[in-house]
Amino acid sequence: MSTRAAQALARPFTLGSAELPNRIVMAPMTRGHSPGGIPGADVAAYYARRAAAGTGLIITEGTYVDHPSAGDMASVPRFHGEQQLAGWERVVSAVHAEGGRIMPQLWHVGIQRAAGSPPFPDAPSVGPSGIALDGTAGAGAPLTLADVEAIIRAFADAAREAERIGFDGVELHGAHGYLIDQFLWERTNRRTDDYGAERTRFAADVIAAVREQVAADFPVVLRFSQWKAENYGAKLATGPDELAAVLTPLADAGVTAFHASGRRYWEPEFPESGSDLNVAGWTKKLTGKPVITVGSVGLDAVFDPAALTADARVDSVERLLERLDRDEFDLVAVGRALLADPEWARKVFEGKENELIPYSKEAVATLH
Repeated sequence: MSTRAAQALARPFTLGSAELPNRIVMAPMTRGHSPGGIPGADVAAYYARRAAAGTGLIITEGTYVDHPSAGDMASVPRFHGEQQLAGWERVVSAVHAEGGRIMPQLWHVGIQRAAGSPPFPDAPSVGPSGIALDGTAGAGAPLTLADVEAIIRAFADAAREAERIGFDGVELHGAHGYLIDQFLWERTNRRTDDYGAERTRFAADVIAAVREQVAADFPVVLRFSQWKAENYGAKLATGPDELAAVLTPLADAGVTAFHASGRRYWEPEFPESGSDLNVAGWTKKLTGKPVITVGSVGLDAVFDPAALTADARVDSVERLLERLDRDEFDLVAVGRALLADPEWARKVFEGKENELIPYSKEAVATLH
């Protein structure tokens, strides 16, 4: 196992200007340990600990862009403000000191925000059409064109600041029913303007605006998913042609790589096609772009955001290595397993699976 894992996962990978030491990525996971939206020394140590143990690329927890309706928790980090950015700069330095690479995940929650939520309780809940994920109308305010333009600028400004303070790239959160995904999905996007007629336009405009603010080779990753929060059966695309129609304009807008979020990396995305490719595999095939896969890596229990207190046992990564060996995808994001065990990468490389720590609810309660 040690030899095979090292052969498959320890290979370096180039992602734009970022030289990654291996194929293991820390998946973004909301932690909520940043009072005032400021990541402190404990946050820096949390990420650096995983870099020190061999995780090649850290994608941070979601961090709110500079728009009053972007977030819904006071303790989630923000990516604007002098103190907040200074905190992130210390995080970057800590990760780099351990030989890792790091990208912030830039985030706007959109219509999922309940009215009155912090950090800016007076801000309204907003979305493409004011339609909730369950299809309920009147859940918030439809975004005006001026609002849309302001949010696009907020993403671009955040990316510019990320490059300035030393991050190795950025990830745009376009998955799980958050704002970018709300524009992509027909249930939540009922607009009658150009952003409704062409549902990929908002995401493409965000990507293009970000690309204008950063170096040509600065990595811009887009995370997307078929499933949404509390709606695991949701689909952006029911087949390869529909998925290509979603992803091609985003690739053309300037995405360096896609982060294709599935709940089980081993499941075929379109089994009726006769292919066993997962959603990341199809993404790579259709766009030709580098792709990160994710979904219950290293654990025997399927990811469920509503049940993060459920324990999960260590599981083999043999099936993962088989898919990586045949280049179905390029990078592997590890979530709960790496949350529970900061040294997951090192132990897998060294064949010490018997020392891996199972996932439990205690891993969510604290930063360690």
